[in-house]
Amino acid sequence: MDQDQDKAIVADGAPEKREEAAEPPEAPEQYHAPARGFIAEWAVTIILLLFGTTTLIQAYVIPTGSMEKTLLVGDHLLVDKLAYAPPGAISRHLLPYTEPKRGDIIVFRYPVDITQTFVKRCIGVPGDRIRLSDKNLILNGKAVNEPYVFHGAEYYDPYRDDFPIADIPMHSPASDMLDNHVVNGEVVVPPGFYFAMGDNRDSSSDSRYWGFVPRANIIGKPLIIYWSYDATTDDLTSAAISPKHLLDLLEHFPTKTRWSRTLRLIHAYPLK
Repeated sequence: MDQDQDKAIVADGAPEKREEAAEPPEAPEQYHAPARGFIAEWAVTIILLLFGTTTLIQAYVIPTGSMEKTLLVGDHLLVDKLAYAPPGAISRHLLPYTEPKRGDIIVFRYPVDITQTFVKRCIGVPGDRIRLSDKNLILNGKAVNEPYVFHGAEYYDPYRDDFPIADIPMHSPASDMLDNHVVNGEVVVPPGFYFAMGDNRDSSSDSRYWGFVPRANIIGKPLIIYWSYDATTDDLTSAAISPKHLLDLLEHFPTKTRWSRTLRLIHAYPLK
């Protein structure tokens, strides 16, 4: 399976026994927006845009397709670094600190190489039991509706699609996960860790391949797409902006900018 590099690049700088088939997913529940309303979300966004520093927000660009169709290659994001920050004695009463929840999109330092930054969806929190059956997520014994998931591969991969099964080469954290955190054919998320996967489920280097995300590695969550440009992965993963990409920007800015995605708020999807 071809896997993307999956790292998000700081804007100012830059993969097999099989479980029995699960019952068909339950009918999706009607989705309700998070309790925080539209006006409140925009208020927080504006405050961060006006007064934020690198302490509060940071800009990232999505260089690969691991989160399609939710996030596209070339989406430029502002990431809320306060959302999951440890609250202080006073600030805990003033700011809406939370722990990562199932369904949140999270930005975190790649556990195998913390110099890289990844963007994925949080699928499991401490204590959760996770497995995949024929590409369907089984969370705590129940099939889960995931309307955001994209499946682009036509071939079957036993490890990817019926996770977890063992005995293929792994990064050491994933080997530890399979050796020490699988109970009755399910991965059990340990305390202080999270399980993350890309929405482009057939083409994502994620917790299936490199293990859990430590809580300390989580930087924040994407807040808004402030600009989206139809660029290539090569353009977005080079150490510096290339003359070719600069020329492309100068010539095609109006036509290759995805105007419909500009200033789009990024929402979680609650998983139960």
